[in-house]
Amino acid sequence: MPDRLSDLPLRDLLDRLATAAPVPGGGSTAALSGAAGAGLLEMVVALTEGRPAAAEHEGTLAAIRTRAAELRSDLTDLIDIDADAYDAVVAARRLPRDTQAEAAARAELMAQATRAATMAPLRTARAASEVLTLATALAPIGNRNAVSDVGVAGLLGGAAVHAAGLNVSINLPALADDDPLRIEAARELDRLLVDLAAREEDLRRAVAGRIG
Repeated sequence: MPDRLSDLPLRDLLDRLATAAPVPGGGSTAALSGAAGAGLLEMVVALTEGRPAAAEHEGTLAAIRTRAAELRSDLTDLIDIDADAYDAVVAARRLPRDTQAEAAARAELMAQATRAATMAPLRTARAASEVLTLATALAPIGNRNAVSDVGVAGLLGGAAVHAAGLNVSINLPALADDDPLRIEAARELDRLLVDLAAREEDLRRAVAGRIG
């Protein structure tokens, strides 16, 4: 890839997303959504810290801000990590397999690339789930005038978990039957998804309660 997707102007990134090229795709878009959610959390903390009503929550707010910044950085990196992983899969598919040695080399590279293409969205789902967790913690204590932004942040995190999960699921069948990642990734994805709808609903209620 000639440039990092995360370094592109937003309009250029969206224009590229709208083409027939498979990169960027759903995995990168999931990471972008999660990163945007994390950024919104940082914004709301910045609008809350230093206010008299937030005095007793300063430690919690600082912890949310620090972790949200880390997640935003990780998820921004995952925009490109996911795209690079898919590019590696495409490159491996195109390798020759006319001889036994070529076929074996291609199979090995395909396995490695498929593992990376599975791990990237799994990492995105993991990080985005934490964005939702932070939003739920911030909703009761954040600046009330910006509580809708907390809701948007958390729901973007939840949407990123759902979206990244689809990208994990589509890659699992391509992993070798004896690859431990096939079971481990499926189990972790199940754990991330099992109560996601309930967590999103909890956030909606918390936000709605403060909106009044």
